[in-house]
Amino acid sequence: MRQLALSLVLLSLAHASQAGDHREHVDKFVAQYCLDCHGEDSPEAGLVLADLAPLDGYGAAAWDSAALEQVWRRVRLRQMPPPDAFRPDESEYRDAITALETLLDGHAEKHPDPGRTESLRRLTRSEYRNSVRDLLGVEVDVDELLPADESSHGFDNVTVGELSPLLLGRYVAAAEKIAAQAVHATPTGPEGVTFRLPPDRSQEDHVVGLPLGTRGGGVFTYQFSRPGEYDVRIRLTRDRDEHVEGLRGEHEVDLLLDRGLVERFTVAPPRSQKGEPDHTEVDKHLRKRVWIEPGVRQVGVTFPSKSRSIPEIKRQPFDASFNRHRHPRRAPALLEVSVVGPLAPAQPGDTPSRQLVLGDATPTPDDPTGAARGRLEPLLRLAYRRPVTAEDLAGPMRAFTDRAAAAGFEAGVEAAVAAALVSPHFLFRVESEPADAAPGDVYRVSDLELATRLSYFVWSSLPDDELLSVAAAGTLHQPAVLRGQVERMLRDERSRALVDNFASQWLHLRNLQSFHPDMRRFVDFDDNLRQSMRQETELLMAHVIREDESVLHLIQPSVVYLDERLATHYGVPGVRGSHFRPVGVDRAGHRGGLLRQGSVLAVTSYAHRTSPTVRGYWVLKNLLGSPPPPPPPDVPDLEDAASAQDNTVRAKLQAHRSNPACAACHDLMDPIGLALENYDAVGRWRDREGEAPIDPTGVLPDGTPVAGVTDLEASLLARPEVFVGAMVEKLYTFALGRGVEPSDMPAVRRVLRSAAADDYRFSSLVLGIVSSDPFCKRTVQ
Repeated sequence: MRQLALSLVLLSLAHASQAGDHREHVDKFVAQYCLDCHGEDSPEAGLVLADLAPLDGYGAAAWDSAALEQVWRRVRLRQMPPPDAFRPDESEYRDAITALETLLDGHAEKHPDPGRTESLRRLTRSEYRNSVRDLLGVEVDVDELLPADESSHGFDNVTVGELSPLLLGRYVAAAEKIAAQAVHATPTGPEGVTFRLPPDRSQEDHVVGLPLGTRGGGVFTYQFSRPGEYDVRIRLTRDRDEHVEGLRGEHEVDLLLDRGLVERFTVAPPRSQKGEPDHTEVDKHLRKRVWIEPGVRQVGVTFPSKSRSIPEIKRQPFDASFNRHRHPRRAPALLEVSVVGPLAPAQPGDTPSRQLVLGDATPTPDDPTGAARGRLEPLLRLAYRRPVTAEDLAGPMRAFTDRAAAAGFEAGVEAAVAAALVSPHFLFRVESEPADAAPGDVYRVSDLELATRLSYFVWSSLPDDELLSVAAAGTLHQPAVLRGQVERMLRDERSRALVDNFASQWLHLRNLQSFHPDMRRFVDFDDNLRQSMRQETELLMAHVIREDESVLHLIQPSVVYLDERLATHYGVPGVRGSHFRPVGVDRAGHRGGLLRQGSVLAVTSYAHRTSPTVRGYWVLKNLLGSPPPPPPPDVPDLEDAASAQDNTVRAKLQAHRSNPACAACHDLMDPIGLALENYDAVGRWRDREGEAPIDPTGVLPDGTPVAGVTDLEASLLARPEVFVGAMVEKLYTFALGRGVEPSDMPAVRRVLRSAAADDYRFSSLVLGIVSSDPFCKRTVQ
């Protein structure tokens, strides 16, 4: 025992001595390379490093982790000292980074602070949709039912603590509609839904999901609750003069149900009847009453393909055909499909949602209250994400009793389901603190709260029965059990939410829908191309997750995913058809990872030109985790910063940087963005801008020369911990529902070190995050 005590004392002294050495190294580095700009007199960016007094071991005196984390971030990226200042050599950089990480991580170990999420957090619109889907088997169009959530720190699940009376009213209306769609116990009149295609959607080629040998149209998925006759009406696209576009002869229109032909119509140009022809009558007959069984069905409308020759015009026909002025439609196109019904009262069918809610209960059970409680208890367990109590059942059971007395058992269950959907226990994720906890205490969240954190991170939905059972047993926090659940959940198709919800926000893919380039300059852009661009990036992200590859493949993959429309746009030969398929990067030419994909290049451009500044900012913020500060006020526009003859973007940026107020940030952003300048605003490769050749050369802030996108990718992969670290921070923000704080960075580095040993596979990042203190623990406020 005495020998063990002596060993511990010697180890402690050695540890303290090592800490002192690291602090001395940091102080020396700061004094030599930082204090000229960050001293007490007019410090750059308001960062004062002169006050970082020496520490007594790992004590808290004079400790400023926020300042030191900022120093670590800039030094790790070699952004500081700036390129025009006296700079350390590479060995000094590495030693300083090691010393900073040792000090910061050691202090965090001595003074743990996992941070805290809000105690009450409302489900986002996406989380609400997925939760309803997994709870009731009902697909909900949340865009119509609920307003969009506000974005903060790049994600919409951060500022979700409040529920205004107006928003509560929307949730009540949504709950009643969803419950009626799930149970459909109360006879109602016909209901209608209209599916409309975007006006800039070209319809000259085959559409995925429709039969081969057809072109254009659309396929729409809808959940029919009752069997019966439904009135289906088709409308064709018209121009501003209300003329059906592309109608130059007879064309056939097919109405499909679950890919089966229901009716084939014929449309033809209107005949003149004593004056101008009446175009309003052209598609009036495109209407059919169809018997539809309940369940999820696909309604399709398309046009049988007709052989066609290349139009005799002076130039190659556009791939975009949706605008009568620049690229008119060559054939009729679908505008919308309306479905109304059932036209006569009908009993609800045996749908999956009714089976989930009602099970095998008879319409009039002998013990309605007991039967209702038996159906609601497992449902509420999932909805509330924990075992339910008698108090939890009281509200829905009151709703059941009141409604069942007047309208019967099933109507009562429908009312109870609606009551559950507006309960705070469903709408809010609640985390409570221990009763005896004091401010500043750190505690582990309960296994049930951990299950909820985990499921909304990986699935953007509520925990399933297996995860809840493990959590209720109190074993989820055990490392082996937690790992098993994470691996299972990543294999589940619901992990697609990491693409649809996380990646779409991290990479700004949602912004692609609002990207409308100048049609005078980019005449071949349409919604088909927009959707293909987004799908290319989503398929790459889904591949990395599904195959559990290294996330470095997002920068330099072995294959890219293309369909014919996107391949034609990129100039990649030999890709035919509407389906996406993997194409080797050697065959795809200038295509590859995120920096070469049209989705990213488009959302980081202006409508009429590229923006190296926006692209550079996007890379710094999303791939390097080090965005520059916001611009100062009264900065002149880029277009005003250069003379009229300086018509290249590079020349304009050079003039813009002559303003000292602009130079500091633009020196960080512009070399990165200019390295991507060979790609135009819609992601096509080019060698010239107007008459001038593209010059993608420059020097990155760390002194690395680049001569285009290949060099830029190589610089990212040369220090993979920087890119992966930025991605981990984004994953943390999404997983925790709050911004990453300086106190979280030691955990980020632990995830990185663990993942590095596993080649930065995606699962290793997720496992590292869900096993870390910020995810599993919480600080009392």
